[in-house]
Amino acid sequence: MIRGPRNRITDVAGLRVGHAQDDALRSGVTVLTADAPFAASVHVMGGAPGTRETDLLAPDKLVGGVDALVLAGGSAFGLAACDGVMTALHRAGRGFAVGPARVPIVPGAIVFDLLNGGDKGWDANPYPALGAAAWTAAGVDCAMGSVGAGTGALTGTLKGGVGSASAVLQRGATVGALVVVNALGQATVGDSRHFWAAPWELEAEFGGLGLPARFPAAHEPAPAKRLGEATTIAIVATDAALDKAGLQRMATAAHDGLARALVPSHTPLDGDLVFAVSTGARPLADPVGDAFVLGHAAACVLARAVAHGVHSAAARPGDLQPSWRQRFG
Repeated sequence: MIRGPRNRITDVAGLRVGHAQDDALRSGVTVLTADAPFAASVHVMGGAPGTRETDLLAPDKLVGGVDALVLAGGSAFGLAACDGVMTALHRAGRGFAVGPARVPIVPGAIVFDLLNGGDKGWDANPYPALGAAAWTAAGVDCAMGSVGAGTGALTGTLKGGVGSASAVLQRGATVGALVVVNALGQATVGDSRHFWAAPWELEAEFGGLGLPARFPAAHEPAPAKRLGEATTIAIVATDAALDKAGLQRMATAAHDGLARALVPSHTPLDGDLVFAVSTGARPLADPVGDAFVLGHAAACVLARAVAHGVHSAAARPGDLQPSWRQRFG
């Protein structure tokens, strides 16, 4: 596989990403959308997820496509970002048709960033407005680092953030990933600058550092966060024509990318979740073989996106953790 031209999830033609953030709040919202509904499914492996409308994404449920996916900070408060996106979509005449009525389908997931030093003393929930702003801002230029839902993200040792990556496969399909890294675990090996995701790096995209010559001794990590304070949420996407059952399998395989890039991952304290989406633009030539390759590619691309999220995070006054660039750059 080779990197896509933007090395972003928006290399899957038709998809757009928007961010909105409040720097005083140290939080924000990231939205994935398109001009037409797209197929989606989800798989959750973390022990403390926060979600909205994910039941609709099961293969046996009626709705075949969604209008947007929302990734937000704010813990459960952030789920209200979906309200803002729904309002914006409704104004645009979008949504699942039920007779003359249209209901925008907007599943979402959140990360916990309520203890990151931002001003959380709001009178009215800020996330609906941030959701609407993120949807309005959606385009093909997908910023990374301390933006959108990754504005106040933290990991076990370094600042987290939004990451993205893509790959074009030999069979012609494109696979992309978008992730908010707010993990309990570490994206880097021990106290080093090296990323766990290094074996899957393409063209020195996050420094070309490889893995360290020596690895730290195995140990039993103590959680630096408490129950509900950590989560990595992600979207993997493709133009290959997968139905919801195929996308659920792709999302399941993509979780390997989180395990490759974050140590530890999928803990009882994380809400790790992966959405998978398809624009359906490219028919499958070999349903079994293509599904096999797409799952592997999704895991590789998501591992790279995790490293990008940490590698791109920006330092700012009042940070509770250093950024990768501040510490190693």
